[in-house]
Amino acid sequence: MKSDDSKGSFYGELEQMFDYFSKYHMKIQLGDYNARVGREIIFKLTIGNESLHQDSNDNGVRIRNIATSKILVFKSTMFLHQNTHKYTWTSPDGKTYNQIDHILIHR
Repeated sequence: MKSDDSKGSFYGELEQMFDYFSKYHMKIQLGDYNARVGREIIFKLTIGNESLHQDSNDNGVRIRNIATSKILVFKSTMFLHQNTHKYTWTSPDGKTYNQIDHILIHR
């Protein structure tokens, strides 16, 4: 588990990179953010209805805040799929599944 300082540093750099490329029309971010993004109703326009998770974890909140402030949408959680096709990580014991890799596109 990463410390809050290193997470803050990573997400700060991510925002700086996004701002650095602000002159381009299409911006796409792909990544393994270790972020479980939930289906919170207030963020429906950013996240959509098809996240595997009900609630966001800390990394999910961080990336969701960046997405909201930079007018990005999570395309990885917008389309209807069976849950078995949504997860991007499986625990070594095969009992836990997470959707932690995401594609964000400028709206």
